[in-house]
Amino acid sequence: MLLFSAPVMVRNNDVEHEYRQDSDFYYLAGFDEPDSALLLKSGPDSTSILFLRERDPDRETWDGPSLGVENAVRELDVDEAYPISALTEKLKEHLTGCERLYYSIGYNSVADEQVISTLRRLRMTIRRGGVWPMTIVEVGAVLHEMRLRKEANEIDSLRRAIEVTGQAHRAVFAMTRAGQWEYEIEALLRAEFRKEGAERVAYSPIVASGPNATILHHRSNNRKTVAGELILVDAGCEYGYQSADITRTFPANGRFSPLQRAAYEIVLSAQEKAIHAIMPNSTLEAIHNVAVRELVSGLKALGIIESDVDSAIEAGTYKKYYMHRTSHWLGMDVHDVGAYHVAGKPRRLEPNMVLTVEPGLYFPVSDDAVPAELRGTGIRIEDDILVTTNGFCDLSQSIPKKPDEIETVMSRS
Repeated sequence: MLLFSAPVMVRNNDVEHEYRQDSDFYYLAGFDEPDSALLLKSGPDSTSILFLRERDPDRETWDGPSLGVENAVRELDVDEAYPISALTEKLKEHLTGCERLYYSIGYNSVADEQVISTLRRLRMTIRRGGVWPMTIVEVGAVLHEMRLRKEANEIDSLRRAIEVTGQAHRAVFAMTRAGQWEYEIEALLRAEFRKEGAERVAYSPIVASGPNATILHHRSNNRKTVAGELILVDAGCEYGYQSADITRTFPANGRFSPLQRAAYEIVLSAQEKAIHAIMPNSTLEAIHNVAVRELVSGLKALGIIESDVDSAIEAGTYKKYYMHRTSHWLGMDVHDVGAYHVAGKPRRLEPNMVLTVEPGLYFPVSDDAVPAELRGTGIRIEDDILVTTNGFCDLSQSIPKKPDEIETVMSRS
């Protein structure tokens, strides 16, 4: 198995984007420097080899200290370490006699060329009876199945990411006032994340007030909040390379109107019922169906959908107001790896998988079927759930989401 570190990306001229290691590489190597590669070899001569940058005092003056080849074996518990410049020859050496290579083609053109060049050279040995990798297998076929099932240390980091994220959402409840700009709320979130030691955001925070909340991936965060509207905040931090993903929706002026509360409670009920459907052997499809039925029932109660619940579900008329799925995997990546279907069927949940549950309702500005007060309103509630041997653990349950809880927190500040 061969993995390469994430490349450095230039932001503008000679300024780089903040570096974040490739998740698969970090999962196996625990190493966050660029210009690195990891080679794992199984069999009687199994070994782990890290290739990395040599220490350069001049470069370290600008970028800070690096690990260095001489420290890698001790610090990272690999068997061998070499300069990255040695990769080409070492790769040829270790792929000779190897029949199968696990490598993800198409993500890094420079790495692809290095691998293809090595295989091209090895192919020339076939006339002399040489053996070289005739089969290349996607790394995710093995590695992503491992990542889908979280180990104890990963769950600990995820809990901390969620704890920090929860503190940031509470700070938003306490400090938001109608008339603030969305970017002011975003700044508060980012400040809380860093204050608590989170390395970075797990994704660009969504702060969507009023009609912006009907845009699922609103990111500009450039609108002034207005009293009487709802604000949707979808934000999470990354801690120890584990990502939190939390959404809360709350009133800009600290109080839900009766109709806003009614719509909010439909989404909350859908989320609670979907969460309680989580258990081993259930599926994300089944969880989604539970949420959809509750949302459609609520839309009918509001008079927005006229047909009966079963007909509305079968016809998909609800998708105008709820167009996304209820859950996705969560872990090192906010939309984490792992197949959603196995042998053509929805994957069965297992203990130590982590998923989100995030139903929502989004009412278009121009929809006459929606009460005028709700037009241009988006509501989503999202929590992070761990599958356990007996059911589930809501890792983010301490973050206020009941209407009375939210109003109480906002009124105390």
